Amino acid sequence: MNPDSAILYIKDLEVDYPSRDGNGRVAAVKGLDLELSQGEIGCLLGSSGCGKSSVLRAICGFEPVKTGEIFLRNKLTGSSKIHTPTNQRRVGMVFQDFALFPHLTALENIAFGIHGLPPAKRDLLAKDWLSRVSLADKANAYPHELSGGQQQRVALARAMAPEPDLILLDEPFSSLDVDLRERLASEMRDILKANNITALLVTHDQHEAFAIADKIGVMKDGKVVQWDAPYELYHKPSTRYVADFIGRGVFIKGTVESNCKIAIELGELDLDGALGNQVGDEVDVLLREDDIQHDDDSPILAEVISKTFRGADFLYTLKLSSGIHVYALVPSHHNHAIYEKIGIRLAADHVITFKRY
Repeated sequence: MNPDSAILYIKDLEVDYPSRDGNGRVAAVKGLDLELSQGEIGCLLGSSGCGKSSVLRAICGFEPVKTGEIFLRNKLTGSSKIHTPTNQRRVGMVFQDFALFPHLTALENIAFGIHGLPPAKRDLLAKDWLSRVSLADKANAYPHELSGGQQQRVALARAMAPEPDLILLDEPFSSLDVDLRERLASEMRDILKANNITALLVTHDQHEAFAIADKIGVMKDGKVVQWDAPYELYHKPSTRYVADFIGRGVFIKGTVESNCKIAIELGELDLDGALGNQVGDEVDVLLREDDIQHDDDSPILAEVISKTFRGADFLYTLKLSSGIHVYALVPSHHNHAIYEKIGIRLAADHVITFKRY
């Protein structure tokens, strides 16, 4: 990690709060390291209470830093001894509820955040940002006249208009319909990339994270467990927690055989010889919903326990002969009944294993 070349550089950050019972303090963030370069979009992903929003609050100056350091464009803005005021950090913020002023138009909301320019130039700049988010025709619309997605784009334009060094996004899709979230996340990514904006998003929704981020940090108990590209998180999780958290899957017992193979209940899988396992070792093998395919000609049968219709496919929960439950995505024209037995086969391109305890 190199603070000289980074827009955002965080080293060994710790943030704490008073405990609920008033006895001492509780660490919300513990020893967190993070780095973002110009134009890079990062995401902190985790369940509620993992500390991800506390990181944002520390970056923008809403929370004091107990230990560690926060640099913005190689300038120390937060540590146990230095606390740069929020309005001097050149950080833009997009909140969960967008925080648009209801009595101002879309144009006026954007212009409100621009300071130090004559009114005419400020309006021209605000109009330019409305155009950049494809809302030039909504300049005179009030927030209640805009859709949720349009309100989000106005909030993003308002945050970007002052040209901050960094944009922070706190669960920006949480108030929107589920069907809109991935599409709007993709749109937001396009806007940020087109304007070479560095951004850090926090969310609990991994689909949103995958749709928008270049790098994702999976958080647990105030720490980043793995900071990596979305593809690497999914296909090369560094810990059992990340493997279990990302995607949908189950662990099934496997035994290492000769010739770099692993035997599981459903057959054999090729093992990466570099993993250091010995013949006879028992391991836990991660099987995700896309690792198992429906095959009417397969001799391996599984019982349908439940199914969820998702349009193009069904998500089936299947019970193997051993009683273990696994998941499978099956094209929706294969509409099998509950308790029906169907043929399945392995379709895993690679193997994710962990030591069995």
